[in-house]
Amino acid sequence: MAEFWLRCTECKSEIPYGAKYYQCSVSTCNRSKLRLVFCSIVCWDSHLGEARHREAWAEEARAPTREGWQREVAAQAASAPAPARAAPSPSSAPPMASAAPRPASSPSPVASAAPARPAPVASASPSSAAPTSSSASSAASPGSAPVRRVVGDASQTSAAAVEGVRFAEVTDRDILIVVSKMKKYIKDRSGMNCSDSVADMLSDHVRLLCDEAIRAAARDERKTVLDRDVTKPRR
Repeated sequence: MAEFWLRCTECKSEIPYGAKYYQCSVSTCNRSKLRLVFCSIVCWDSHLGEARHREAWAEEARAPTREGWQREVAAQAASAPAPARAAPSPSSAPPMASAAPRPASSPSPVASAAPARPAPVASASPSSAAPTSSSASSAASPGSAPVRRVVGDASQTSAAAVEGVRFAEVTDRDILIVVSKMKKYIKDRSGMNCSDSVADMLSDHVRLLCDEAIRAAARDERKTVLDRDVTKPRR
């Protein structure tokens, strides 16, 4: 048995026996066959963004001791159903009693009858050997997969309408970036100067991130945009 209890579902770090851990309040995340355990609140929050629970919270728990975990594993193994017994193979089956041979002096009526002629083999013509495309399509079952059509990418407004979000038209294109803070960051980070037009491009990026966050909140049937709805930046 391993020197630790379980690994964290998110970061895969070891959770020792008897240590404190966190579990999800949703019952489907705590089944014996699919047990989700987390070493910290941060790992539980990462799981929450993927699971998309409507309402959930982290519950603090204590890992069992080594002896308690051994008893739990043994109880699960004892309660598991026994595997189905395999059917006996033909080689192991008892041999059937062979029929008694007929005397040579009294031939059977089947043996005295005229030998049966072999059935004529029909010549395989090209038309009957390989089915045509029309016959193959007509032989397809009615429950076959439907025909898929490739369509173009939907716009932001159309995709949001499918998810139940109605975007209002915003006419003013304000700057959403603090220009002085942006220029100072670029200057301190690289020693470079920054053009004023960079703020316009960054504002457009912020608007797109806000639209994606709104759609993520709508998919969860929420009226509030949370931090987990915002796309994480790539480093």
